[in-house]
Amino acid sequence: MFANLLVLLLVIGLVVLFGWLTYRAVRAKKLWVKIVGGLGAGLLTLLFTAVAFFGAKGMADTYFPGAEPAPNLTVAGTPEQIARGEYLVNIACVGCHSQVGADGNPTGQHPLSGGWNIAEAEGFGFIGDMVAENLTPGGKLAGYSDGELFRVLRYSIDQQGHELGMMSFLPYREMSNEDTEAIIAYLRSLPPAPTNGVTGDKMNFLGAVMSGAGMFGEAPPPAPAVVTAPPRGVTAEYGKYVATFGECRGCHGPDATGAPATSVSPAIPNPRPFVSELTLEQFTAVMRSGVKPDGQPFPETMPWQNASKMNDDDLAALYAYLTTQP
Repeated sequence: MFANLLVLLLVIGLVVLFGWLTYRAVRAKKLWVKIVGGLGAGLLTLLFTAVAFFGAKGMADTYFPGAEPAPNLTVAGTPEQIARGEYLVNIACVGCHSQVGADGNPTGQHPLSGGWNIAEAEGFGFIGDMVAENLTPGGKLAGYSDGELFRVLRYSIDQQGHELGMMSFLPYREMSNEDTEAIIAYLRSLPPAPTNGVTGDKMNFLGAVMSGAGMFGEAPPPAPAVVTAPPRGVTAEYGKYVATFGECRGCHGPDATGAPATSVSPAIPNPRPFVSELTLEQFTAVMRSGVKPDGQPFPETMPWQNASKMNDDDLAALYAYLTTQP
């Protein structure tokens, strides 16, 4: 935060400098100085003004998001909660927060010790680091209250009151209060694993400028305080909820109809035409294996492993959702 603040002050200083040079050029006696100097210094003044404005906006959105206080919450940690939380975590969280292999990528295996630098791995490390947290009690989890963990999952706000960059674009804010508490219960039950290296978001000033300019895509609407899941069943309504904790809607868009490209991510296709050509049995086989009926595997960017861990009813509900007109 302080490094970004210093850069912002430097940029503001450049705005003042080039603004003064513009003023001097316009008042110069020589015509060529008025034209060349005035245009050059004026354009640089506008450029650095825009950089300062968007950088300040991005920093304000990240460091001062106006978050509500963490709720006063104590999760019971019943066996039923822990079992449900285990199911959800092994679908929703393990893909990013599992232990890191020798290649620096998550292995999909426990412990959930984190350490994967998502920004670097996905090609946008130029905006800073986004390192997956250790979700076991051996990491920052140990210092968070249940209410603070709830706020992370619902509002993407950390203990310091800062917005979490990657988490803020994921659909987990739409998970029910019941399931959110189940995740907390399960994470509390895990044995502690040590954290290797620094974790969390460390966005630089360039990232703040891009964020302030809306170059990361449209942020989702504010999350409500209370979310209730639809009744479980093989229905399109519950299938949309499955697509929420399965992170399908985070990539393929709010209605799972595809998502446009952003400055840091390619366009994501609409999965509905493909799924509509499959039977439920074929869809289940594809999601379990990662291989299409024609023998072609999914691209590496498709985290089909999430869906492969879903039970049959949830996969059937997801199929119902993706084959129903949104």
